Amino acid sequence: MSLGLMFLIFALLVLIEVPIAFAMTLSAVCYLLLEQTVPLTIVVQRMAPGLDSFPLLAIPLFILAGNLLNKAGLASRIFDFAQALVGHVRGSLGHVNVVASLIFAGMSGVAQADAAGLGTVEIKAMRRAGFDAPFSAAVTAASAIIGPIIPPSVIMVIYAVMAQVSVADIFLAGILPGIVIGLLLMGLIYFLARTGRITAPVYPRASRAKIGSSFVRAIPALLAPIILVAGLLSGAATPTELGAITVIYATVLGFWDRELNWQKLLYCVQETLLTAGVLVFIISAAVPFGWVVSVNNVPAQLADFMLSLSDNRYVILFMINLLLLVVGCVMETTAILLIAVPALLPLILALGVDPVHFGLIVVLNLLIGATTPPFGVLLFIMMDIARISFRQMIRAMAPFYIPLVLALILVTYFPDFVLWLPRLLHGGGG
Repeated sequence: MSLGLMFLIFALLVLIEVPIAFAMTLSAVCYLLLEQTVPLTIVVQRMAPGLDSFPLLAIPLFILAGNLLNKAGLASRIFDFAQALVGHVRGSLGHVNVVASLIFAGMSGVAQADAAGLGTVEIKAMRRAGFDAPFSAAVTAASAIIGPIIPPSVIMVIYAVMAQVSVADIFLAGILPGIVIGLLLMGLIYFLARTGRITAPVYPRASRAKIGSSFVRAIPALLAPIILVAGLLSGAATPTELGAITVIYATVLGFWDRELNWQKLLYCVQETLLTAGVLVFIISAAVPFGWVVSVNNVPAQLADFMLSLSDNRYVILFMINLLLLVVGCVMETTAILLIAVPALLPLILALGVDPVHFGLIVVLNLLIGATTPPFGVLLFIMMDIARISFRQMIRAMAPFYIPLVLALILVTYFPDFVLWLPRLLHGGGG
């Protein structure tokens, strides 16, 4: 009874738009007040140790690195290089948008940073080239999903801590799916341009000199993901240490190019504190909430219920995908992650699904949810940048769910596709 009331209070608080961290804390406190078997001090006692995790240090570091690289003016260099590479392909700047997001993904671990930082440059360029605003916004929202799939990724760090898996493993697991998502999006853009569903200007193929010069200008941006992936594959540094290295690299680069000054540096630190502070508060608030769920044996009950419907792992994975997609439409990504992972992980382990593989399934589901009405955060960021209505955004976004769902099917039902690189790191080869 008390547990059901806790979930009801949580749902009501979320519906009236109480910040998710407060909603989880207040609902857990209400449960304890009703039960009166455990002192309220358990809330604080659980919150503090919940943050005592070295990998969580990577979160503010990767956010700060992304902010610094943004302020260092690398977004326009990435876009110019991508345009020189694929601007001549039918669909032109649509492909450039996706390729630029693939590159930028190696520097920013947050989809919102990709959408807001690089997205501003991309949408302005596409509008100048004659693309309509809704399509430009939809391409940018869909390609921003790649950001948290390809390392670094804040959401993957949180999952790794929750599921107690290697951050390096889940980072490497995201590389191939991220690239494939990019290729699927480019395939859709080519189809839309080829069939006349979008009006895309045709650019001549860039000369070797043009490609070379844009590549040289983009080298500082390209080095960031190379350093990260090389560090992960070689085992030379932990993801947290690589986050610190990227921050130092971005700071030195920004001052060297005179794109960064002390005022901009302070602004980046402030933005990082705001973003990371919210995430850390949500993580700490989820610990007492999760404790209540755990002591009431909810994960085991959920596992028994789903296994009573089917004992086929593929059917259960389908049901989990459906559940996460629906919840992802109406709730904040981090909150879902912190609630769903402890609840679903025992079931997943019982089915013999690798927790790293499951991590990619969860992350991709939640990111697709971030582009889905009614409350997808990426939709609202793009609407604000492109100055379009909600209806225009949804209509333009509709075709892009096809490649995103195809990618989700690949990630869900072909585990080797996800786990090949992590196995390579551990000497498994495949």
